[in-house]
Order: sequence, then C-alpha cells, then structure tokens
Amino acid sequence: MIKKIAIAFVAIILMGCKNENKSSATETPKEIAKFSPEVEENAVIYEVNIRQYSPEGTFNAFTKDIPQLKELGVKIIWVMPIFPISQTKRKATGGDDSKFASDMPAAEQHKYLGSYYAVSDFKKVNPEFGTIEDFRNLVKTAHENGIYVILDWVPNHTGWDHVWIKEHPEYYTKNAKGEIIDPINPETGKSWGWSDVADLNYDNQNLRKEMASDMMYWVKNENIDGFRCDVASNVPLDFWKQTIPQLRKEKNIFMLAEAWEPELLKEGLFDMAYGWEAHHTMNKIAQGKETVKNWDTYIEKINKDYEANDILMNFVDNHDENSWNGTTKSRLGKAEEAITALSYVMPGMPLVYSGNEYGLDYSLKFFEKDSIPKTKGAAWELRAKLGKLKNENSALNGGKNKATYKRISTTNENVLVFERIKNNKKVIYIANLSAEAVDVKIDLNGTFTNHMIGKPMGISKNQVYSILPWQYYILTN
Repeated sequence: MIKKIAIAFVAIILMGCKNENKSSATETPKEIAKFSPEVEENAVIYEVNIRQYSPEGTFNAFTKDIPQLKELGVKIIWVMPIFPISQTKRKATGGDDSKFASDMPAAEQHKYLGSYYAVSDFKKVNPEFGTIEDFRNLVKTAHENGIYVILDWVPNHTGWDHVWIKEHPEYYTKNAKGEIIDPINPETGKSWGWSDVADLNYDNQNLRKEMASDMMYWVKNENIDGFRCDVASNVPLDFWKQTIPQLRKEKNIFMLAEAWEPELLKEGLFDMAYGWEAHHTMNKIAQGKETVKNWDTYIEKINKDYEANDILMNFVDNHDENSWNGTTKSRLGKAEEAITALSYVMPGMPLVYSGNEYGLDYSLKFFEKDSIPKTKGAAWELRAKLGKLKNENSALNGGKNKATYKRISTTNENVLVFERIKNNKKVIYIANLSAEAVDVKIDLNGTFTNHMIGKPMGISKNQVYSILPWQYYILTN
C-alpha cells in the first residue's frame, strides 16, 4: 500500500544555499566594474517609475532608496523616460476615447502631466523629476552600490513639441497630404492611437545620425550603462546594426529591447528581449484559461525560436501591464506568489516594477501624479528571498551561459516540476498550477533542502503528495 504524504507547500522561500559569489549587501565598491555578460547570469532588473515612486516624484526621492534595492537582488535599474514631455497634444486619458489635457476644464489641465514617451528633447531632463545634477547623483549612487543604470529610450517617435518638428520635418513620416502623422501599426496599417506623438521616418539618414548621437550623449557624458528601447521592433533592424556597435565601442553597455523578435538578439545587438509569451501564458494559467501543458509548449517554442545564449526578461508586471491591464493581484489572483516565484526560477532575468516590492494592489495613473505604497511586508520579503536565490545560486543562471532546464514528469497534469542545474548546484520548482487540490507522484528521488523550514527533506517517486491549490515549493541541493 502506498503511503500518502501531505506536504505543507509554502509561498515564501527561505535561503539555505551557500553564497557562491561571496558578495555582501553591505559592501560598497569604490568604482563599479565594467558591465559584463556575467552580470546577466544572476541579475534582477528593477523598473523605476520616477513620477509615481514617491509622493515627491523626484530623482532624489528615489535615489535615497537605491541602497536597499540590493536586498532584492537588483543589479540593473531601468529608469522610465526622464526627458521633458511635450505640452502640445499632452494626454490626459488613454484608451480608445483618450483625451488631451486641452480637452479638459481649464482649472484641471495642470494636473494632466502627459506620457513619459512623448519626448520633447532627448538631451534634457524633465524638470518634474529634478535637475541633471540630481540624475547624475542617481547614477553615481547606483554605481556606488554595484548597480547599473539603463535609460528608457524612445526611438520610434517624438512628442509634437520636439525641435525636429519645426527644424527637420523631413525626419517624420507624412501622409499623402504631406502632414506629419502619429505612429502606424505595421500589421494593420492603422494608427496605434498614440496621438500624442509623431512618427519618425528612418529612411532619412540624417535622422539616424542624430538619434545615434543623442544616445551616445548619455553614454559618453552621463555615464549610463545602456538602454531599454521602446517598441524596438518598429525601428528598422539596420539602424540597430549601425548604432549599437558604435555605442559598445564607447562603453560596455546592456541593451534591452521592448520586443520579442529573435533577430534583435543576434550579431551582438540587444542583450535581452521581452518574454511576452511567458507573461501571457502565466496570466492565462492563473486565470484557468491554460494549463501546465501550455507552459511545456511555451518552453518547447522558445527553445526552437531562440538561440541558447539569448536572454528573455521574465515579468509578472510592468508599467503598461499595471496601468492598462490590471494589477498582479487582479490578473493572477491566488496564483500570484507561485507565478512570481516561477518568474525568478525559470530561464531568463526577472523584473521588479516599482511597487511590486511593497505589494502594490492598484493600477497607477499614467498621465497624472500618483504614488506607490512604501511599507515593507510579505511582498518585500518574498522578492528579497527570491532575489537572493537568483543572485547566489548558479542553478538559476539565466544569461548567455544559463543553467539547464529539465522537465520532471508527474502523475498529475496540473503539477509543474522542473529542475535547473549548473556547477553541481540544483534548484527544483514544484507547483500545483490549478485551483484544485491534487494528489501526485513526482519522478524524483533524493534529499534536498526545504527552504521554508531550512531542514532536509526527502522526495521519493513512490510516494503520493497532496498539494493545495496554487501551492508551490522550491528545493535546493
């Protein structure tokens, strides 16, 4: 008779593995090392929304908190666009019935601050956030804490106040009437609805030179460490082939494409792309629309579509998802912790968006001032423990020399089990990714560390385990 064993699966992971990198959260390097592929292996990336990060909404308010981001395993900070925002066609609301600030009552127009992605000058900072000296201090503080800084760059379009509109209208896409237009969806041939920005025309070689020059300005003069490039796939691939090597000659940089196309990761172009398919699959599993079978299909697909040294960013949230598609709680529900843990232990680099670490449970306003919660609790502890595991256990390496991923079979189709291995280190993820309790056998033998209680635990393929809905477990050797 098979003995049924009920294991208390947990939603918080304790760290039991030895530090492999021997790095301390209290150590402060005098000068940050050149960015290298080794950083990509075990990094957590943090997206900061300066406007909404604090009640002040300033560089300085964020800078003072940079040292504590090391507790979350953060090694790269992605700063949402810091540039001045166009006043012309400044948006007040989004969606199909979006309105401009000028459409609102005169007494209210001042509160509509517009989209960060409607840039009026690529070489200046938004006074809403502070001064260039304040931004320099942000970069300096990050570097002193061993963290790299990348800027959110908007190469596809500009705001309607940009000087190029008047001085170089030839830089822009025009309709049959010769009028500058907003960006067009290349798949549909229709407007994206981004009416607050003007589409750039990369057929113009002088535009290409100016855009590359503006990017070089921040690398050379302001000591940033790379870029997250907005809608990177809408910009011609040959522009990136021309520009990125030039930037890399100046400095070792990290390049993140807001795109999924594999060609953007080839030939030394972008280091990392968005894991959109993983994100959508995780959402659908949490909502009961897909299952573990779909996860397996996703893994098979990326192994086919991408090369072994390609890197994808894993995210359960970002500025677009939070503001337009709902919070992690609304999208993931009771599966939130299990899915968040999955985003850390799967191949790739996990993202933390401003507020995730504080349990943000509402959608931030996009065109107006808002603020995230700032009380540390369970969300901070979860992300800190996951970040520490990511940083220190090579079995979670997710860069160009990533750890292996091996699916482990089970007797229940709702249970996902896989192991990651590198340098004799092993991390195993076990989760019931369904809303129903299950009994399951796992094709696994051995003694591992149960990180919740910090004690050894044996697993046998002959035993039956009872797992509650959305419970998950992480084991290390």
